[in-house]
Amino acid sequence: MTVIGITGAAGSLGRRTAQYLLVSHPAKDTVLVSRSPDPLAEFTSAGVSVRPADFDKPDTLPGAFAGVDVLLLISTDALGRRRAQHEAAIAAAAAAGVGRIVYTSMSNADSDFPAALRTLSDEHAATEAALRAAGPSWTILRNALYLEAIGSGWEHVAATGTLVSNNGDGRHAPVARDDCAAAAAAVLQGDRHDNTVYDIGGPRLLDDAAIAAALTDHYGRSIEVVSVSDEQYVEGLAAAGLPAELIGALVGFGASIRAGLLETPIGDTAKLINRSPITIEQFLAGQSAADKDAAR
Repeated sequence: MTVIGITGAAGSLGRRTAQYLLVSHPAKDTVLVSRSPDPLAEFTSAGVSVRPADFDKPDTLPGAFAGVDVLLLISTDALGRRRAQHEAAIAAAAAAGVGRIVYTSMSNADSDFPAALRTLSDEHAATEAALRAAGPSWTILRNALYLEAIGSGWEHVAATGTLVSNNGDGRHAPVARDDCAAAAAAVLQGDRHDNTVYDIGGPRLLDDAAIAAALTDHYGRSIEVVSVSDEQYVEGLAAAGLPAELIGALVGFGASIRAGLLETPIGDTAKLINRSPITIEQFLAGQSAADKDAAR
């Protein structure tokens, strides 16, 4: 049986991918790798091998990857250090004999992104290049923006009745993290994904007008789109008290959407998970249900 490993397994995406994987893959042939393995005790008790490793400490990686046939390399959150981290992990995996590495990247990672997102895109592009040159076969999952991330401020949007954005007329296909996990689990277990890039996105491309319409229907209050320039968006976010690093990312994503850099083909996600991805309407309904359960 193929031994499958998942890095960053204590994170939200890694944990959910492991749960999907274990539905059909034996626990004894599953390896979860994390800098903080303690939160993974539930998997250990189920017979899964949990191994500590730190991407900033390359000497911890060979043992973590030993015996693994297929590895999911989940991109870390250490912006600015990720290239070195990922390249160390790829080199260690190749040396350990991993046959295929699956990497979670971003949409159109090798395109020319605005300066505010250049570090992010360059690190993903460099990791993709390192994968292609490393020796093992590879699969790249170019995940779209998470609905969970862009939806974190939608209650405020509903309260104010305005969706303020620098997206312009750009479109993108936001995706639920659960669908990214399902797609990753499917690719890890499949045998026809060698040297392939998949665009992991939602079921349709959305512009701000479409998002506002979905919010209007869900909250029962008219939502107006207010388009602003990058400079105006910076001023508004700063006035709201957001930290400069987050402001830069938000403005950069908006500029990227406006430039069409996050407009990707639709269809790969459904093909991999054998169902339609979660729609924005379903996501909103699910969030409301979760909020009601939490309040009980």
